[in-house]
Amino acid sequence: MLSHEQTPDVASLQECDTYAWFSQRAWVEIDLAALSHNVQQLRQFLSPRTQLMTVVKADAYGHGAVTVAQTALVSGASWLGVATVPEGIQLREAKITAPILILGATYTPEQIQALVHWKLQPTITSPKQALIFSNALEAIAPNSAVPVHIKLDTGMSRLGTDWQQSGEFVQLVQRLPHLEIKSIYSHLATADDEDPTVMKQQLARFESAIAQIKAMGINPSCLHLANSAATLTDKSLHYDMVRVGLCVYGLYPANHLVERINLKPVLQVKARVTQVKTITKGTGVSYGHQFVAQDDLRLAVVGIGYADGVPRNLSQKMQVLIRGEKVPQIGTITMDQLMLDVSAMPDIQEGEIVTLIGQQGNEQITAEDWANQLNTISWEILCSFKHRLPRVALM
Repeated sequence: MLSHEQTPDVASLQECDTYAWFSQRAWVEIDLAALSHNVQQLRQFLSPRTQLMTVVKADAYGHGAVTVAQTALVSGASWLGVATVPEGIQLREAKITAPILILGATYTPEQIQALVHWKLQPTITSPKQALIFSNALEAIAPNSAVPVHIKLDTGMSRLGTDWQQSGEFVQLVQRLPHLEIKSIYSHLATADDEDPTVMKQQLARFESAIAQIKAMGINPSCLHLANSAATLTDKSLHYDMVRVGLCVYGLYPANHLVERINLKPVLQVKARVTQVKTITKGTGVSYGHQFVAQDDLRLAVVGIGYADGVPRNLSQKMQVLIRGEKVPQIGTITMDQLMLDVSAMPDIQEGEIVTLIGQQGNEQITAEDWANQLNTISWEILCSFKHRLPRVALM
């Protein structure tokens, strides 16, 4: 018996073929129908004039950048956002032709040459960077103009030029040869907070900066400010484009935004039981014997651990799903394995499927559940699953 759970239909596989999938100890399932649903829901939430950028940095938050990008574009997104040049190159090598914005800062001649070659669009964060780009492009592509996106710091205190210098900054970039301003944008620091005070302050600063720029006779063709939280919070923040990451993957950036739009989780994490045995009262389990059996119990070993992205700090705090029922994890989570108390299921067998994140029957465990237990955010949980877990794309 391989599994009590019905084996899902496999539409496409990344990093493993069908035979390899059946032998996997653990894997990540990506529901492309849910992903498409989320993009369509977001598209309907926006006005027709507002473009949707799907943020696929960090391997699409652990979901698989190429597959996510392809699905999102077919479903209604028109832009893609990544953090680094290699992330952009990966998409171009997959024959994706949509515009790609590099959200991180780039400076070196090698990066600039790659941007030109792969038709990636950089973010310009400072006058110094703008000058470096213009000078490098004089040597690399003297007869061309590269589309660039101006980043203003309105209160995130991360990348970008201070909003109060926005007029001079944008004017400098416009005058430099080989640079063509494609958009002007900023990033919100507290859009997921129920208190809108800081967000409204940043919005006022952004509006003031744009007014400065327009007063100099420069009329930017594209403005964007909203991340996932801001997109759901206030439609006045949508401008010409929104940059959405978390919501595309079916998670909400804050509890108070759940009712705004119907989203479906895209990612599930699953593994197989690799051994089942009975241990007697007084027997310790795993490193340090942090768990000692108070009675005889049935123990199942599962082939997934912290090297795969299951946080060790969840040891003895988490539950998993088997046969649609929640069962407790016991002992310390190890590098490649974890243990369960399956005493309530005495007929559990090797090969059965365990769902760590996802749904079985009427029960569900989410990335938010893990995040709440660890006092962190769901973004971090999604990005933690390592690439030795194959991504299995389901239609």
